[in-house]
Amino acid sequence: MNAYHGLAESYDRLTNDVDYEATVAFYNEILKREGLRPRTCVDLACGTGSVTAILARQGLRVTGVDMSEEMLTVAMEKVMDMDEPPRFVCQPLQKLRLPRGVDLAVCALDSLDYITNPADCKEALRRVYRVLNPGGIFIFDVNTPEKLRAMDGQVFLDEDDDVYCVWRGEFDGETNICSYGMDLFQRRGEVWERSFEEHREYAYSQAQLTEYLKAAGFTHIEVYADRLFEAPREGEQRIYFKARKGKIK
Repeated sequence: MNAYHGLAESYDRLTNDVDYEATVAFYNEILKREGLRPRTCVDLACGTGSVTAILARQGLRVTGVDMSEEMLTVAMEKVMDMDEPPRFVCQPLQKLRLPRGVDLAVCALDSLDYITNPADCKEALRRVYRVLNPGGIFIFDVNTPEKLRAMDGQVFLDEDDDVYCVWRGEFDGETNICSYGMDLFQRRGEVWERSFEEHREYAYSQAQLTEYLKAAGFTHIEVYADRLFEAPREGEQRIYFKARKGKIK
């Protein structure tokens, strides 16, 4: 089963500890430091639209992009009550196309790591560059290779009253990919339904992604520790990138 197919309906319950507000607050602080007040945004690999909804409620015209129809269905339900809800598009990032440019692109929760072919990752970054307006900004985060390597052999458990999920990590040094098989049990009335998904993340280094961003045309690239305005330290688990398109006034 593809990643996020069966998981979509339970994803928000299993990730209720994720501080999406803090992530968007970090985006806003970067924008403030860059002197930017974007009006339009694309939320890349938006999943169930938690970041998308926050950005839209802040007044941005947002497009959410994801390759999972199931996750987008949940996202659309989440914003139905908004006066000007975001629009959603089902696309892989390496085939990203939008009808018009945007001022801001974001990609949260190590979603870029899910592009396990480096050539596709390079193409995705080129596509992001193309959809940004001149002077636009791209902000994203990834898991560090240190974190993904450390997941090898680890077993994790998430659960609530209606969902039980156990997953096991395995890191392949030859492919540079961390795979985790996920057994998912979801309550259906009086019975439990079991499904299985495999998630795979490529361990991109800071140097790799910086090179890809430059090749795509980005400038003013900066890398931060996890939601901190300081350089990543040894053993950092998650890092953020900021890059700009075109000349900065």
